[in-house]
Amino acid sequence: MPKMKTHRGAAKRFGKTGTGKFKRSKAFKSHILTKKSAKRKRNLRKTGYVSTAQEKVIRRLLPYI
Repeated sequence: MPKMKTHRGAAKRFGKTGTGKFKRSKAFKSHILTKKSAKRKRNLRKTGYVSTAQEKVIRRLLPYI
């Protein structure tokens, strides 16, 4: 069997934690920031995690991570 290719778009967006979960960045932080409160923008900087329902899909896109 040939090697599987890593999905490069997914590789730029997801990382793996030490416990094996996938971390991701949160959405809605790129523009139209004036109407969002400082608290909301601060919370958008924090790491989000991929839901357990989507982990199988991400694992298929990133076979070597």
